[in-house]
Amino acid sequence: MEANLIVVINVAAIAVMLVCLYLVFKLRSKIPGGVVGKQWQFLTFLVTLFTLGYFITPFFTLLPANIINLIVALIFFFGAIYVLITVRLIYRIIEELTT
Repeated sequence: MEANLIVVINVAAIAVMLVCLYLVFKLRSKIPGGVVGKQWQFLTFLVTLFTLGYFITPFFTLLPANIINLIVALIFFFGAIYVLITVRLIYRIIEELTT
């Protein structure tokens, strides 16, 4: 039962990330250049990286523990960068809208 639940969660997470990846690329052409454009390009890279990472998760049971620990650490690190860039991007957008 636990293994089936994990597979269902992994498949759902992959599906959500594929939707996010689609939206990021769809919005990419509508984003202006400059600072916002550069940050959007980096966000696109991170979403692509996370999507690829999510495709690896079903195979975690086949990987050695040290590799899994490294992957998790990298996910945390790049996730923190993603959050930072997203917050800064939203901050700049709000700043532009309120001035």
